[in-house]
Amino acid sequence: MANVLFTNVRILDGSGSPAYAGEVLIQGDRISRLARGNRALPLTGVTVVDGRGATLMPGMVEAHTHFSWNDQPGLGDIQRMPTEEHILWCAHIAKRYLDMGWTSCIGAATAKPRLDVVIRNAIDSGMIPGPRYLAASQEITVPGGLGDETLPHLPFPEFSFGAIVNGPEGMRRTVRQFLKYGVDTIKLNLSGEYIAGIPAEFTPMTDAEIAMAVAEAHRRGKRVAAHARSAESVKQCVRHGIEIIFHASFADEEALDLLEAAKDRHFVAPGIAWLINTSYHAAEWGITPEAAATMGYHRELEVACETLKKMHRRGIRILPGGDYGFAWIKHGTNAKDLEYFVKYLGFTPMEALVAATRYGGEIMMRGRELGQVKEGYLADLLLVDGDPVADIRILQDAKRLLAVMKDGRFVKEPEFAGSAGRRLSVA
Repeated sequence: MANVLFTNVRILDGSGSPAYAGEVLIQGDRISRLARGNRALPLTGVTVVDGRGATLMPGMVEAHTHFSWNDQPGLGDIQRMPTEEHILWCAHIAKRYLDMGWTSCIGAATAKPRLDVVIRNAIDSGMIPGPRYLAASQEITVPGGLGDETLPHLPFPEFSFGAIVNGPEGMRRTVRQFLKYGVDTIKLNLSGEYIAGIPAEFTPMTDAEIAMAVAEAHRRGKRVAAHARSAESVKQCVRHGIEIIFHASFADEEALDLLEAAKDRHFVAPGIAWLINTSYHAAEWGITPEAAATMGYHRELEVACETLKKMHRRGIRILPGGDYGFAWIKHGTNAKDLEYFVKYLGFTPMEALVAATRYGGEIMMRGRELGQVKEGYLADLLLVDGDPVADIRILQDAKRLLAVMKDGRFVKEPEFAGSAGRRLSVA
């Protein structure tokens, strides 16, 4: 692993402070030294990357990732993909995320029991390229809940999109099975979803079932995440200590008060792009804006935007990412979330970037070594052509990502126009 010096760069360190001109020295997999100004750090024995004024920032963290969602229009299309093809798809998508600057991801549910675990292990071993990854279980649901795809004439739970449980003991068995497989996160479906024909404000899982899941996960030192759109499901998350809350669209004032009081223990990844794209950009797949309004998505989007603005003002950690991998919200377009945070949720561009970097390090449980350009931190870095604070949309353009580094190694080496194909120089 070569030592690398980034010089002539604008350092956007992920803390929320303004960018500054400087240099960054990478030794091994860590950021060794920072300096303001150019030619401040020694050049001997390092690979020098002249950034030519580009922005050097932390790699981004996707907080609600489904590698196994296969860019199709429905849950059934995802589940019907055979396992062999499915694992290859997940490996392909993991690389796509890394290439687009997402150097860490939180698994938010997998379509088949071990897909996430296998992909995480393959990334960690160096077998395949991908972000550092925390693997999730399948979605755990109850009969008639989101993820129960069984049919009356084919009532076989093993063929369902989600893992179906009945009662606390059924929950115990299922959670223990996923923990045996080696997941990092147990995923519970605590509310409905309009596209599945279940109202988003419906809350089907009992407190006893949830308590059992959390107790078993925490007994093994693992976290719990929840699909929680309804106000009651958000309250369940806080009551039971569920660390990662997906969506939270209909959180009422009581739920917001509870979240604010425990904001150091919870993260919210709303998946706002799902609501926007399903409402207005899914007509090609049969969901016209009129149909989306009838289903309930326009109302949910309106309520969610106001709810998330309130959360943001209260200092609750809201992170980008969510439900990419459907036909109208494809993998690789995830940086659209940052634009939506600014356009719909009242974030400044800098606040959106902090959510994707510093907060990302925290949700990865590595807040003291990941998510910032800081001495001693892991060298997960992006070299960006332009200033994402001035135009947050540039992070959606792969061509503007001049370089991607993970663990001090380039997964995308820098190339600059007019450099005759040379990317860097060795001193």
